[in-house]
Amino acid sequence: MYYREPTKDTYFEYYTIKTGDSLYKIAKTYNINPNLLASMNGFDINDYIYPGQVLLIPNQNYSYYITKSGDTLDTVLNTLNVDISKLLKENKNVFLMDGQMLVKKKN
Repeated sequence: MYYREPTKDTYFEYYTIKTGDSLYKIAKTYNINPNLLASMNGFDINDYIYPGQVLLIPNQNYSYYITKSGDTLDTVLNTLNVDISKLLKENKNVFLMDGQMLVKKKN
């Protein structure tokens, strides 16, 4: 995991882990799926996190999809319920490599 200064941007905000935090607790605070939170940050849901570590917290105005082996363009478009032009507009690169995060602005 790499570190960055906590800031805000369009798709994410950054959260610095504090003593006593867990992925489940942070996910509940931000009302997001703990598995998505773990995946977005390159963790398994049961991985150890520690104070000072910085996590990406998804902006609630976007839908997120993390690609997996075997995904096709149709799979991604159907899952995000988006057409190709909108997907490409909101994502600089769409390679469909395992673990690529794609976003779509919610309506």
